[in-house]
Amino acid sequence: MADYNQNPFASTHSLDANPFDDPTPTQDKTARLHDLERRERDLHRREQELNQRADHIRRHGRNNWPPFFPLIFHSIPEEIPEASRPLITRLYQLWLVLLATLIVNMIACIFLLVAGSSDGGKDLGGSIGYLLLIAPLSFLLWYRPIYNGYMKEQALYYYIFFFFCGFHLLFSIYMVIGIPSTGAAGLIQTIQMYASGHWAAGILGTIATAGWSVQGLGLAYYYRQIWNHHNTAGHTVDKAKAELASHGARTYFTRG
Repeated sequence: MADYNQNPFASTHSLDANPFDDPTPTQDKTARLHDLERRERDLHRREQELNQRADHIRRHGRNNWPPFFPLIFHSIPEEIPEASRPLITRLYQLWLVLLATLIVNMIACIFLLVAGSSDGGKDLGGSIGYLLLIAPLSFLLWYRPIYNGYMKEQALYYYIFFFFCGFHLLFSIYMVIGIPSTGAAGLIQTIQMYASGHWAAGILGTIATAGWSVQGLGLAYYYRQIWNHHNTAGHTVDKAKAELASHGARTYFTRG
């Protein structure tokens, strides 16, 4: 039987408890606070990046390469199809190896001159010329065409790459040999330096020779891979001629 003396409005909870308190435990509050602070930092960082990018675009347009004086837009993640990105990334890395090798080759030729090589002056002059010419020309004549080739999938770019990269492979063999007075601190020069006891020049020559070998062999490997892709894609000389007649030289400089 129900107890009629019981107050139906009585609360079983203590009146000391504040009904407006957040029931979330203190530990959860701390975690949420840290998460909010982290998000705030991320938003601030992204805002700074966007401001820097907007300032860069205002001054240089979309151009971002080379970083110290942007002349062109270069972004493998944005412009190259996902399946081809690893290949283009490796080719870009090989171009960077080439650039480093040209610098080491020049330094090695300085040491050849200091070591008393009879052709040291010619070697140094040649090595400086290689650095000033081969670095930009290799980027423009074989790396950039294959970059554009995979971006636009046009036959003309593949044939430009095959032509100039083929010459570059021959040039790499020539540099590996290291004929005196040619500006190449390759095998012949390196062996002569070791034989005459000039170890610093010999070591630098070894590094230069290794650099020429690595980028040359790497390019030869990818040259064959790109050739197979070009055949599979159905690119022909006739298609390249038609593209040249249709777009002219301007196609090289446009991204569309």
